[in-house]
Amino acid sequence: MRTVGVEEELLLVDPESGDPRAVAAAILAQAAHDDPGQDVFDEELFGQMLEFATHPQSDMAALSEEIVRCRKEAARHAGQFGCAVAALAASPLPVDPLLTVNERYAWLAERFGVGTRDQLVCGCHVHVAVESDEEGVAVLDRLRPWLPALVAISANSPFWQGSDTGYASYRTRVWERWPSAGPTELFVSPERYHRRVRDMMATGVILDEAMAYFDARLSAHCPTVEIRVADVCLCAQTAVLVATLTRALVETAARDWRAGRPPPDHSVSVLRLGAWQAARSGMDQDLLDPVTMRPRPAPEVLRALLEYTGDALTACGDAERAEQGLTELLRRGNGARQQRRLLERAGSLRGVVTECVRHTQG
Repeated sequence: MRTVGVEEELLLVDPESGDPRAVAAAILAQAAHDDPGQDVFDEELFGQMLEFATHPQSDMAALSEEIVRCRKEAARHAGQFGCAVAALAASPLPVDPLLTVNERYAWLAERFGVGTRDQLVCGCHVHVAVESDEEGVAVLDRLRPWLPALVAISANSPFWQGSDTGYASYRTRVWERWPSAGPTELFVSPERYHRRVRDMMATGVILDEAMAYFDARLSAHCPTVEIRVADVCLCAQTAVLVATLTRALVETAARDWRAGRPPPDHSVSVLRLGAWQAARSGMDQDLLDPVTMRPRPAPEVLRALLEYTGDALTACGDAERAEQGLTELLRRGNGARQQRRLLERAGSLRGVVTECVRHTQG
């Protein structure tokens, strides 16, 4: 059974005002002091962000427990500095990002200017084990049209700098400002994949391999594919649903490859439109059908995802979990829908943030 690991980026906020606070360096120093061997928490581009990474898990119940535990540990560390953590993919309140002191981040800020300052956004990255680069590239080629469905499920960034953007996932629109981000052409082989990355690096526009910000890519550090499209999810169980469906997509794509079924040959232009549509409306309107690339009601596309990955979900023992998780999500709504409802009740974006702090650990 393929192992899965999840990386989540959390927003550090004042628990009373909801304003983002740049205390990540202090939190990480204290965490390292308390537990010198800890390998869970890490710095991110800005001081208002804290990242954690789970260990590889083959059982989704164990992954769920670890995500919840990591969120609570992050909250405990932040609490030592009068701070809280919120699983928000973008700050609803205006914020002046504070760049983390780091040579790499300084290069990004100098190279990309104001575009770097806009990147105070929090994502959820899912790593799924693959047997080889050959299998990994075959998976990447076959995942492409289904990735917007994961955006719709995870969408959790409707507000930006104090205003409603009209998007469910504005984070993904901000992230697309990096010149190396977004959907990719078919790679076909590991040789072509690695040559593409080398060619991008040779332009001098990006710093290194880690800046190949594809929607899905081969990990440079471990034998996994890394799917990078999801917002950090407000509720931990939504993150588990994203991880569950991602593993099933990887397994289904690998089976299709072994069976000799070719990947869908959708153009990058159309894939970009599918990603935009998912970011704009989330689960509330149409998505583009991954097969036809024509509009189809979002719940039907998400049910089609369950059907497409059904055999893999069953083989992993995840079919019931995925069915229940999706049914609950369609009833409750993704993070974007929940944030907008919170605004109606709380009457202010500050109230939204403080309520999301509670939801992050709920």
